[in-house]
Amino acid sequence: MRTILAAFMALAPLACNAQTVVNDATTPLHLMKPAYKYNYGVADRNDVKADIDRILDYLDKTTFAELDETGKRLKQGDFRLTSYEWGVTYSAMLRAGETTGDPRYTKYAIDRMDFLCEQAPRFIKMKEKGEKIDNLMEQVVSPDALDDCGAICCAMIKAKDIKGKKNGKLWQEQIDRYYDFIANKEYRYTDGQFARLRPVKNTVWLDDMFMGIPALALNGNYEEALRQFRLFHDKMWVAEKSLYRHGWTPTESGYHPSFFWGRANGWALLTACELLDVREDSYILDCFRQHLNGLMALQSADGAWHQLLDRNDTYLETSCTAIYAYCLAHAINKGWIEAEPYIGQTLLAWNYVAAHITDRGQVEGTCVGTGLAFDPAFYAYRPVNNYAAHGYGPAIWAGAEIYALLSTHCIKTNDSAVHYYPVDPKTDKPIFYVE
Repeated sequence: MRTILAAFMALAPLACNAQTVVNDATTPLHLMKPAYKYNYGVADRNDVKADIDRILDYLDKTTFAELDETGKRLKQGDFRLTSYEWGVTYSAMLRAGETTGDPRYTKYAIDRMDFLCEQAPRFIKMKEKGEKIDNLMEQVVSPDALDDCGAICCAMIKAKDIKGKKNGKLWQEQIDRYYDFIANKEYRYTDGQFARLRPVKNTVWLDDMFMGIPALALNGNYEEALRQFRLFHDKMWVAEKSLYRHGWTPTESGYHPSFFWGRANGWALLTACELLDVREDSYILDCFRQHLNGLMALQSADGAWHQLLDRNDTYLETSCTAIYAYCLAHAINKGWIEAEPYIGQTLLAWNYVAAHITDRGQVEGTCVGTGLAFDPAFYAYRPVNNYAAHGYGPAIWAGAEIYALLSTHCIKTNDSAVHYYPVDPKTDKPIFYVE
């Protein structure tokens, strides 16, 4: 009897398994949940707002629009108010205020730029007296590179008509100070293109597309902006990759190695966006679309792009991914590209960025400041750091534009994939976002 019972008990699990087996006949396998590393699908716009709110809260507590106890230096926070990275952050904050309707973003940018404009005359007088002034304010009163002035000049031009500033005259003086360097004092190559004396003479950096060109356009000199864009495109564009090389230097043969750094390609794509916002030029739009398609082919399965875009042995990097997410969403919102072919990759990029915003509001996975090199190891081994300022403006800019996208486009999942629906597929009637 015991033998029979033991045999039955041994067979019982097999009988249960036979009843619950998962196969094509018993289960709709296409509905099984994939093991995505990060969130996949259509983000909730309230979650997007909460993500960038954490960044805003963190930055508002750790960047100060005031002098230190000496009255001669800016009070030190986690980031520098006068850097080009913070110029990007100011523009991003302005856009976030516009798309979300939350005045705190606009106030953050206005308060800090207002503070710099108010302090500039005082520091100019100190310098005229022969006093050594704070290096951060030196960038403001005596810019000596495009990094000192290009991005922040753009943000000031965008914000100069916004109410809430204390002194519009000082704002215009500061814009003029920045713009004078960009238009008249920056070193140029023999053909008139923005160039640098480092690491060697007559080196062209892709970064300088963004550091110099948008300010020209925003300040009314669109023709010079377009000329500079063409010069950069002629030297830096690699057609077979549909990407821009990071650096160019004149050689006797006309050839040298090309390295496709992620963030620099972000600055180039962002430059095209800024120019198209001023004027929708067919040449710029065509360059933008070609570049975008080159980038789309290289997005990783997790939604991010590699530090060296075409080298999967380099790490995934957050700041370039955020810039591409912004540019994609902005292009869809503006109608420069059709929504459906790009909507999935756009939200995939944002979901990666959102996953790298900490509970504290810091942005993870951002490459630190980077020079220019003609070897892959230099780029591949650049450190990442939560205090790399380059990640904050792009993350806010991306979130702001994704918020606008989700507010104005009907995006749904179909067979578990992300798609855009301009009309109801069953009725052909337009679909509008409903609060």
